[in-house]
Amino acid sequence: MHGICARWQLAEMNVDAVLIAVSENATFRVSVNGLPRMVVRLHRPGYVGDLANARSELTWVEAISTSTPLRTPPPVRGVDGDFVQSFPGPDSRNWSAVAFEFVSGRILEEHTNLVPHFAQIGRLTAVLHQQARSWKLPPGFQRFDWNLTDMVGPTARWGNWENWPLKRAEHALVKRAEEQALSDLSGLTKSVRSWGLIHSDLRPSNLMLEGNELTVIDFDDAGFSWFLYDFASALTFYEHTPEAPEMAANWIEGYSSLVPLTIQDRKHAAALSVIRRLTMLGWATTHREDALPKNLWTENAPGTVEIASRYLANSSWLVDG
Repeated sequence: MHGICARWQLAEMNVDAVLIAVSENATFRVSVNGLPRMVVRLHRPGYVGDLANARSELTWVEAISTSTPLRTPPPVRGVDGDFVQSFPGPDSRNWSAVAFEFVSGRILEEHTNLVPHFAQIGRLTAVLHQQARSWKLPPGFQRFDWNLTDMVGPTARWGNWENWPLKRAEHALVKRAEEQALSDLSGLTKSVRSWGLIHSDLRPSNLMLEGNELTVIDFDDAGFSWFLYDFASALTFYEHTPEAPEMAANWIEGYSSLVPLTIQDRKHAAALSVIRRLTMLGWATTHREDALPKNLWTENAPGTVEIASRYLANSSWLVDG
């Protein structure tokens, strides 16, 4: 608490910090005199690497909040004018933190019917991609890539899905689906049209709903990848559900209202969705069970087997209904 107050010049006696989420980092809601003021994200040591990564993330968020109609909490600079603040932690290592203005609303994932919101998610994703294509990166901008080898395989950033204890037949089925998806993505290039800066985790848990408006939060996984990976990310953990094809159709409708998609784009989107599902199964091998709602954690592995089977039977099942 002392570090937060000192770095953002808050009167410590009037400040209260409440933990609201733990995943890659810990996120706190900071209130002053009982009123929410900002949200502080405390990074676990080593996760962001060079602090230029975090600084670049917030530089992009600031550009989005000032140059597009997309709603996202503006970052808050510390007393030294820097986005990223560092201070010693309880384990003698330096911890870093960033802050954003507090915005009201509920996490979209807490709502019972997510399907109707996917058209709006698709459309705001298209706005984000239009901004990324036209934005000139400032000097020193630094974010990581999301290549296929960062998503699956022994060098996967969040863990290798093959370390999850599937039954032998299930593992073989999922492995065939992975190989098929990678083959289907072999023609995907890194052209200006297809590759650029993306959110890469734009799913219902990273959107807030107030009235009819969605606010995008949590850009800490943002990096350079295929724009269609944001389609795959949007359906994270829901790909196996009965509603998934309708979610996908709504997302595509919303996105296509601003950025047209070809038949080949849809096929690539479906393949990336399989890869994303495997990425998140790998993620589960390196994270605690309480990092997800209980039902999503429980359904993660069997749901992965189910969509692998569907993909092998029809690689376009998700995008063609």
